[in-house]
Parts: sequence; C-alpha cells; structure tokens
Amino acid sequence: MNRQIITTPSGERLVVVPESEFDALIEAAEDAEDREAVRRFEARLATGEEELVPAQIVERLLAGENRVAVWRSYRGLSAKALADAAGIAPAYLSQIEGGKREGSVPTLKRIAGALRVSLDDLA
Repeated sequence: MNRQIITTPSGERLVVVPESEFDALIEAAEDAEDREAVRRFEARLATGEEELVPAQIVERLLAGENRVAVWRSYRGLSAKALADAAGIAPAYLSQIEGGKREGSVPTLKRIAGALRVSLDDLA
C-alpha cells in the first residue's frame, strides 16, 4: 500500500493514501459488512426467525394488494380461521382486507401474531 504519514502541528498523525487505494479499502469494508449481514440472515433463517418468501407473494405485496389478505392466503388460512386466531369477527377482518376499515393497532398486532409476521409487514 502506498501511504504517506503526516504529523499535524498538534501531534495528530494522519495517513494519506492514493484515492484508488482508499476506494479499494472502502469497497473491502462494505463487502465485509455485506458478508456479515448474509451470515446473520442465514443464522436467523436456520433458527426460524426469518423465512424466505416466494417472489409471487412479494410481487403481490409490491403491487399494492391488501397485505393482510396476501399473508393470509400465503399462510393457507381461511378468513374465518384468521379472524378466530386474532380474536376478531370475520366481518371485521373482511372490512380490513377490503380496505373499508384500517383496523386498530392492537387488532393489527393480533392479526400479525396469527399470521406470524411483524406489524411492519402489515403496514
């Protein structure tokens, strides 16, 4: 590595490197961060804390379909089964999925719990 050390008047030592070498150091650090993020994800996946979601489900979510309805269908639950698991009336769930009602935060937390997703996944 091509470097130059400069000492400031206050005694602080500074290292000067060519920009190309600095860029390579930054890229290497970012690559290491990416590898660590992948390692953490794989560890959470192995313990069941994370899951892989099929592209079709992701596409439906990105297309703006109702998130509760998409997750419910992905989990293979009927509307009644989800409503029962969340402790709400099926009609209320239908209104949430149909966009007629938003659902309170406590209700959405119960729905998220029944669907095994985070509240953020329903927002």
